[in-house]
Amino acid sequence: MQLNKVVKSASKWGDWAFGSVNMAFNFTVAIDQYDYELGDWASVSGLNVSWQTTEYRTGDNWNYPLLFPGVPKYQKIKLSRAACPDSETVQRWLTETSLKSELLSGSIALVNAVGVRTVSWELREFFPSAWGIGEFNAGQGKVALETLELVHTGFLNDNFAPGRT
Repeated sequence: MQLNKVVKSASKWGDWAFGSVNMAFNFTVAIDQYDYELGDWASVSGLNVSWQTTEYRTGDNWNYPLLFPGVPKYQKIKLSRAACPDSETVQRWLTETSLKSELLSGSIALVNAVGVRTVSWELREFFPSAWGIGEFNAGQGKVALETLELVHTGFLNDNFAPGRT
């Protein structure tokens, strides 16, 4: 009960400070049904969906085609951040995933300046497709960037096909 008041208060403070616009401070990634919180990420790209249209022309109205949306196509999601203690959690998850192939669900959430989730995307049937860490070069003094790519079957609530839950 007390925590709800704190979260609502923080949310109101965030609305007061930033208006209805929420700046992207970081993104939190979590996997359902597992003990893996993949932590906060500095950037996320690939939260995109597109539809190829299907055109149908009837015999009597050939000049007025009927257009229908096709199957949604989702891009790979690419996450990146500076290497941190959460990188070890990612390594444990990658090890387990490479030993046991299983489609997972989880979420990516935009977190504002006061730590309140403002919007989230629920990913269905995802798995890692690539992971990497930038070059280590002590002479350049750069931050080592970790990247993780995820393949998924969607984040829209459109699984209305018979037999799907």
